[in-house]
Amino acid sequence: MSDSFPMSVTEDSPAGDLGRRIAVRRKALGLSREETADRAGVAGSYLQYLEEFPGAAPGRSVLLRLADVLRTSVTDLAGGDGDQTPGSGRAGSDPRFTELTVDECRELLSTHGVGRVAIPTASGPVIVPVNYSVVDGAIVYRTAPGAMPSRAAGCQVTFEIDRIDDTFAEGWSVLALGRARTVTDADDVRRLTEHAFSAPWVGGVREEWVRIDALSLTGRRITTRQGTFSATNGSDGPSPADPAGRIVE
Repeated sequence: MSDSFPMSVTEDSPAGDLGRRIAVRRKALGLSREETADRAGVAGSYLQYLEEFPGAAPGRSVLLRLADVLRTSVTDLAGGDGDQTPGSGRAGSDPRFTELTVDECRELLSTHGVGRVAIPTASGPVIVPVNYSVVDGAIVYRTAPGAMPSRAAGCQVTFEIDRIDDTFAEGWSVLALGRARTVTDADDVRRLTEHAFSAPWVGGVREEWVRIDALSLTGRRITTRQGTFSATNGSDGPSPADPAGRIVE
């Protein structure tokens, strides 16, 4: 019987978040892939599929058996602790701190998702999450007139995106500094509406566009000996499941 699972990544390069967690955990326990599969009651080829295919979605019974073999919980194995405040985990082994280049910052920004804009007010800066896109190199988001995100217009602001992985104690962040303005030209508004990647999760009428032209881009990355984050890792984009998305404008 032929193997129906797509195989394109070597054992040393688990691709998806679930696959990385499985691989890192079993290696930490000194288990081979074959030993892990045998103890969990699954085929070795299926475990290889789980570790190497980013879109793998095993059933709960398989996750329960794997979690038992790997001495962890289904929640931790599946990365289901996303509602917790990120950063509560312990530091990883041999952490490495690096500064991101401007090009790396641009690449991460261009993946779109949820970002945070810091808006100056009379009582101090207010930081709010927004669904954003990058169009023609500028950070843009849609909001409602009078809403807090709209107050960024005419101000020097900071805009930040990040990704934190407590399981691996790794992450990155990108910070943009620039001036925000309301987009009023009808042709520009139409172009943004046609090309913007995302719409506000909060729903309702959000027809005011705010544009931030970055004057500077800086970023940082923390990796550990497990080594899961990299400049070329396709899963490095900001996650739409970011907890900040609960209140995005």
